[in-house]
Amino acid sequence: VQLQASGGGLVQPGGSLRLSCAASGDILSIPAMTWYRQAPGKQRELVASLTTGGGTNYVDSVKGRFTISREENTVYLQMNSLKPEDTAVYYCRLQGYYEISGEVAEFSSWGRGTQVTVSS
Repeated sequence: VQLQASGGGLVQPGGSLRLSCAASGDILSIPAMTWYRQAPGKQRELVASLTTGGGTNYVDSVKGRFTISREENTVYLQMNSLKPEDTAVYYCRLQGYYEISGEVAEFSSWGRGTQVTVSS
């Protein structure tokens, strides 16, 4: 299973960006979709997660500003009212099941990080 992440860039404070992460392969289901971020000199942190049942979870610092959603095998992160402290490399992680040689196997894949820079 391969992931293709996109949507990062440079934006002014208060602006918006939308990240996407598309999975490809013989995917059967993706029960868990998660966005992480890692700022310079800091540990990677979970930003938002989404489960098949529609449950979502956000780190406190982005609640009310970020929204995680999915469409088939793609997960999105809509980021509004961006702040300089949101500057980081953002990573998607998808966990699920795929078919290989007629068997069902689990996968846990990370997308290539995409840089988000919030600066005036």
